[in-house]
Amino acid sequence: MPQVRGLPGAGMATDRGARARARRGKLTRCALVLGSLVASGSAPAAAPFEDTIAQRVVACTGCHGKEGRAAPDGYYPRIAGKPAGYLFNQLRNFRDERRHYELMNGLLALLDDAYLQEIADHFASLDLPYPPPLAPVGSAALREAGEALVRRGDPAKGLPACNDCHGAQMTGLAPFVPGLLGLPRDYLNAQLGAWRSGQRRALPPDCMAQIAQRLSLEDIGAVSSWLAAQPVPAHPTAPPAPSTPLPIACGGVAAAAGAASAPSR
Repeated sequence: MPQVRGLPGAGMATDRGARARARRGKLTRCALVLGSLVASGSAPAAAPFEDTIAQRVVACTGCHGKEGRAAPDGYYPRIAGKPAGYLFNQLRNFRDERRHYELMNGLLALLDDAYLQEIADHFASLDLPYPPPLAPVGSAALREAGEALVRRGDPAKGLPACNDCHGAQMTGLAPFVPGLLGLPRDYLNAQLGAWRSGQRRALPPDCMAQIAQRLSLEDIGAVSSWLAAQPVPAHPTAPPAPSTPLPIACGGVAAAAGAASAPSR
């Protein structure tokens, strides 16, 4: 039988067979959700089929917005222009259920690493303008406290500055660290909260979980309020990560870097 593009080979299928069977019900529900989006007019109109990665990921835009620019509801994030290594890590985390969202878990359940990398590379290649930030939320004092955490951290809590990992301009560090600008406050709150509670995880050592657990709820509100109010540079391409190590060990970055440098078979 010919292998379907993007699906795992025989060895991978054997390892994941039981999990794939268990997810059939999830996949059915996912298909119903996507069908309802199309029926309601929320998804883009069907385009003529062409066998390109851009055509195959049109389904992603039903939630993540046209060309992956983000949905207007403030929950589904922008994926266009994010560093490829970061996107690949997140796709793999959803597939392997370190991140929990049933629709994403089901859609990616049977896709192999090579196909996930192709999806990540496509969205990372898109250089699209960002909209202006929404009006600031919260008091000026709250946002000032957030800026202090972003730029200087809090040594008393063992918190490095966000700038130290996410770049001086907060546009990320290629290829594995995302930018933090252009994200809605609600999304930032949700992700920091998910790390703090253990709902979102990465490969150990899970640096973001460690950081989120050292943040108070007030800290999270301050950081998200300040970040969401900042404009994004015209061309927010993530610069290459420096050769010096990050201030806190991150298993996802180390594992992805190792996988990227490994020879292909």
